[in-house]
Amino acid sequence: NEGAKPATINRELAMLSKAFNLAVKEWEWLKDNPVSRVPKEKESNQRNRWLTVEDEKRLLKYCPEWLSEIVVFALNTGLRQDELLSLEWSRVDQMLKTIFILKTKSGKPRTLPLNQAALNILMQKSDEKIRSIKDLVFPTCNGTKILPSNLRRAFYGALEKAEIEDFKFHDLRHSFATRLAQK
Repeated sequence: NEGAKPATINRELAMLSKAFNLAVKEWEWLKDNPVSRVPKEKESNQRNRWLTVEDEKRLLKYCPEWLSEIVVFALNTGLRQDELLSLEWSRVDQMLKTIFILKTKSGKPRTLPLNQAALNILMQKSDEKIRSIKDLVFPTCNGTKILPSNLRRAFYGALEKAEIEDFKFHDLRHSFATRLAQK
């Protein structure tokens, strides 16, 4: 009734269920878990949003250079935000045209092939004289990791100026996948 989405309701039910399981199994305060009888909400978290080529051009027009590099790299690799912001030069192999992602959402490392657009960005970045403290590919001007909140602020500002609505940074990953499937 308050407008909570199914995923939020399910997370709250899971937390309550965990608390009741402790009361039942560990502390023996109850005989059973009443939350286990509450049905879970059906979740539909699928998004079907990606950038058209025209949208991409408009967005890049309003991005500062540092953000433009990140957006283009994301569109050409499909990396998640943290994978991108944490990418270190030691994980880049320009000769083999690959990057090695050590920390992934699934917990399984993976090697990712790079197309020419992504390689061009890496070549530009490797020519830069400033190297980050952690040897990050996309550092701040101080050489530190870009904060997700700063990335989001700049990204959403560029989206607003480009008049692109209902688009999130993660949708760059959807754009990559859609373009890959279309090719």
